[in-house]
Amino acid sequence: MPKIVQITRRERFSAAHKLARPEWSDQKNYETFGKCSNPNWHGHNYVLWVTVKGTPEPMTGFVVDLSALGEVIKEEVIQHVDHKNLNADVIFTKDIMTSTENLAIAIWEQLEKPVKKLGAELHCVKISETENNYVEYHG
Repeated sequence: MPKIVQITRRERFSAAHKLARPEWSDQKNYETFGKCSNPNWHGHNYVLWVTVKGTPEPMTGFVVDLSALGEVIKEEVIQHVDHKNLNADVIFTKDIMTSTENLAIAIWEQLEKPVKKLGAELHCVKISETENNYVEYHG
């Protein structure tokens, strides 16, 4: 029976966003989203963990080459979101409510196919928005 191992790569990025529904009043947005509805946006220093799983390759002992995984994460996600406005600048988050929950789903969608091309399976996308809050998405 094959032995399945999980391995995680951590990356970081900084980005701005705003949680607000355009059809709602500023007051209703504030009541629902608090200071995250600031009309002039706000930002976070996000930490992203991408966990993949698979069977270690017999010759290398690797589930996946972590350098290659890091490059995929940078190409598919980090270069698009780092120092950007998630609501306005990023194609894959432009039309969603940019909660951390939805951001995790969007990042999963960006990474699922490229990770398979590396010979692994995406297991989890975890994002920390603050030191007190994080989201995990398992597809």
